[in-house]
Formats: sequence, structure tokens, C-alpha cells
Amino acid sequence: MKPQPHRLSKALAVALMCSSAAVAAQPAADNATANLIRLLVEQGVLQPEQAAALLKQAQSEAAAAAVRASGAQPGDVRVPYIPQTVRDQIREEVKQEVMATAKSENWAAPNTFPDWVSRITVDGDVRVRFENRGFSSGNSPEITDLARFNERGPYEVASINSVGSPLLASPPLLNTRQNRNNQLRFRARLGVKAQLSGQWSAGVRLASGSSKSPVSTTDNFGGGFSKKDFWLDQAWLNYKPASWASLTAGRASNPFVSTDILYSSDLNFDGVSAAFSKPLPDSPFALRGALGAFLIENTHNPGEPGVRDIHGGSEGESKTKWLLGAQIGGDWKISAEQQLGAHVAYYTFRNIEGQLSEPCYWYQSVCSTDWSRPAFMQKGNTLFYLRDLIPPAPGEAGSLHQYVGLASKFNLLDLNLNWKGRVGNGLGLMVSGNYIRNLAYSTSRMEDRIGHSVVVNNVDEDDYLRSGGNAWMIHAALGKNYSVVDRGDWQVFAGYKYIQPDAVPDAYNDSTFHLGGTNAKGYYLGAAYAVEKNVVGQLRWTSSREIYGSPLSINVMQLELNARF
Repeated sequence: MKPQPHRLSKALAVALMCSSAAVAAQPAADNATANLIRLLVEQGVLQPEQAAALLKQAQSEAAAAAVRASGAQPGDVRVPYIPQTVRDQIREEVKQEVMATAKSENWAAPNTFPDWVSRITVDGDVRVRFENRGFSSGNSPEITDLARFNERGPYEVASINSVGSPLLASPPLLNTRQNRNNQLRFRARLGVKAQLSGQWSAGVRLASGSSKSPVSTTDNFGGGFSKKDFWLDQAWLNYKPASWASLTAGRASNPFVSTDILYSSDLNFDGVSAAFSKPLPDSPFALRGALGAFLIENTHNPGEPGVRDIHGGSEGESKTKWLLGAQIGGDWKISAEQQLGAHVAYYTFRNIEGQLSEPCYWYQSVCSTDWSRPAFMQKGNTLFYLRDLIPPAPGEAGSLHQYVGLASKFNLLDLNLNWKGRVGNGLGLMVSGNYIRNLAYSTSRMEDRIGHSVVVNNVDEDDYLRSGGNAWMIHAALGKNYSVVDRGDWQVFAGYKYIQPDAVPDAYNDSTFHLGGTNAKGYYLGAAYAVEKNVVGQLRWTSSREIYGSPLSINVMQLELNARF
């Protein structure tokens, strides 16, 4: 706030008074003595030089006497007394001028907003992306889009005429050869956080998206200028019993240290979690950990449990699907410029594997294990037909409809290592690695569960199932800082991914690499630059292909501008 003229004049007046006090504090000689010396000069008794010396001596002696009389010490400054009424008047005038300025500039008017406004924070981001998707001309044109079996199912896989001759239906196919160029896409997210008290907080976030996909909040521009959808992306409550621990309930961000070969950066978790991060006293080590129980799906089939439909079908017993996870790890500050982190986690996915139904007539609309189909899939996992269908009797005609389910169980061991430090001329270098093993993976156990009715794209020319339970990746980034936020920050990055078909559930990982899912290997590279604070441009290229089965090579280029607020 700039000082106002009236206040400057008052301050100057006080300063002048203090200055005069300093001058007045210099004692003068007695008037009678001074007059006597002047008279002696006029009478010629003293020379002017002698008179000046005597007058100076008299002034010095008078000053010393005044100091002794007042009890003051050498160097003390006398300040004149200002009456209380004058001081009160100056204070009141200054207060009125300050308040008038504050109100006119709208920066300190009291009681303008209610208390809750100060406890609310708003944040969000907007991303605009130009994207090209390129498919190799050598890709197989006959790769089945198995996710559509469940999205629009049950899907007709065959029809049988009255003489008992089966006719296979045309399955839905993935696009594998037609490039998708010049796509203009966007993402928008808006969140509100409320600090309810010192320990409690709550948050809600909305996000864009073209579907209910859990792994992407990106939508496409176009569509005849139609309006775009917003979805409830987060809704949570958080309690902090201590500065180093927190409990969260609701739909919230990922509480674990992980990479996008397992969980997409856009994925949120529905459930409860606990997390802690605590430095050890007098030590370069800090411990971190997390626990979580997350509801994947409350499974059900049409109708009431145990009630047979009009065609005699029973939905059977359904089971709730869960993700349970635990992680422990920490960071080691090796030096002022280097830090090493290590984390190990275990995740068990309960009841997400498919279950082969009891014998089910072809005309039944519901079979006993329809509930075990995945709510969402991308591609890559080993799948099988859930329904053990009884075909039409001789002389009858009908169609066979199927859902598909996961052939493998998933109990994952997840290891993460990361290092960061300064290199060269102070550049920030980060290197990380991730290894995941599905401890529940077993080809023989899958075949026992599904009765050898595998329906996948990852089979060899002899129709032998090819799969695996391992996934790993490495990532390196070099830049001005460890993150790209402030104007002029930059970073280049590169990495490699290898994800076998049944290493992880294909529903939840990054939707860009290989356009989502598993059974993929390849590299990515890119660069980012902050044109302004919180405004970042990025170019990213990914190139991937299948590990097993039908040829499928995909290249994705993304050029985007991100803004955060």
C-alpha cells in the first residue's frame, strides 16, 4: 500500500520536532556571562579571539553542568513531550485513512465473506491434445474385440437352424489397419476441497470423458458441436489423526506408489484407505506405507437372487468383487543432491476371475455365472465363454449368446525402485523401474477352471495358448528440475514397457500405450516445456506391438498443451 500525502506530512512534522529537540538539547551559556564578555570586547579589554575562546569555554561548562543536573548520559537525545490527546488524534486520522483505502481497494474490508469461504479451495486443469494413431499394414485384420461381448452382450456367437446345422456369427473386430489421424481431444477437471476442521477435509471433482471408462477422462472435440459430458470423478472424506497419517473414504486418487503398467494416472479408487509418511528422527530415512480395500463391483444379474426367470434360468449366487492392497517402503536421502526410493506392494483381486456356469439352455436370458463377467475391459487378458450352453434340440432353431470372463486369478507382487539426483550443470535426473509378478498365474489352473474353452487372440498357429504373468518397465527423465512447472522448465524422457497377457488385469492400466491393456511391448519417448508457470507443452511418441498371437503394431503421437490452476 503506497503512503498517502496526509500521512507523509504528519510523519515529517514528527521528524522535524525530534530534530529540533536534538538541537535544543545542546545547552547554551548563561545570558549574563555572554553579555559581560561582549561588553569587555567593546571596551577593548579583550580581543575578539579571546572573547570567542571564553564564550566557547563557558558554553561547554554550561552544557556539562546541565547534563549533571539532569542525570543524562553522553549521547542521549531529548525528545519533546507530545500530549496524549494529540497522539490519539493522529492515530485516529491515520486509521481512518487506512480503512478507507482498504475498503476502496477491496483487500481488507472486515466481515465481507462468511467464514466457510476461507476454508474452500478450488483447483483444476485443462488439456488440449492433437493425436494421431497409426496401425501397421502387417497387422492381422481378424482380431476380435472381446470387450464388446460384455458391453453389448450377451453376444450372439452362433445360430442353429431347424436341421441342426450351426452357423457361426461374425464377431466384433478391432480396428487394426485404418489410421486415425488429426484427432483433436481434450480433458477438463474441476475440483473443490473443503477444510472442515484441523483434522477433517472433504473433496469433490468433476471430469470430462466420452464414456464411463475408469482409465481415461479424455473426450473428443467435434460431434457436430454437441455439448460434452461431465462425470463425478472424485468424492471423498479425509481424516488426519496425526501430521504423518491419514484415512480416506470414498472415491479418491491412488494411494499407492505405482506405475501406469498397472494403474492409469486417471484411475480413481472406490473404497477406504490409510496412508502414512514419517521421517525417522536424526536419520536420512523416511518410511511410507498404505493399506486399502476398494469395491470393484457389486455383482448382480437381472431379477431377484434365487428366482428363476420366465425361461427357467437362474442367476445363481453372485459375489462382490474387491481389490485389497498393502504397500510398505521409504526414501533414503543419500545426500543433499540424491534420493533413493523403494516400495513393495501386494494386491489381491477378489472374485474378478470368470466362473463357468451350470448347464444353461440356449433360450435362457440369464445363466448362473453371468455376474462374473468383467464390468470393464481393454484387451490382452486370457478370456473364455462363461455359459455352458445346451444347444437347441433336433428340429429346433435358435441362437447361442455368450459373455466372456477372465481365465486367470490375479494376486500381484509389485516392486518399485526410483532414484533422483543432480548431474552435469545441476540438471535433475530421475530413473525408475517397476516389476510385477502375478503370483496366481498358472496355465494349467486356467485350463482346469475354464474347461479348455479359451477365446483369445494370443494363440499360436497350432491354437496353443501363449501367455505369461510378468510385467516390467524402466523410465528415465532429464530436465532443468524434477518437474515441469515454472516458466522455462523443461524435461526429456524415455522408457520401455513389457506386459505379458495375464500379468495384470487389462482394465486398469494406461490407455495410450498399445491403446490400453496387456500383451504388449515397446518404447515411448517425449519432451515437455513450461511456456508459463503451470502452462506446459508436451510431445509424446509411443510405439508398441504384441508379445504373443496375431500381429498388432500401434504407434501413437500426442502433442498437447496443459494448463493447471
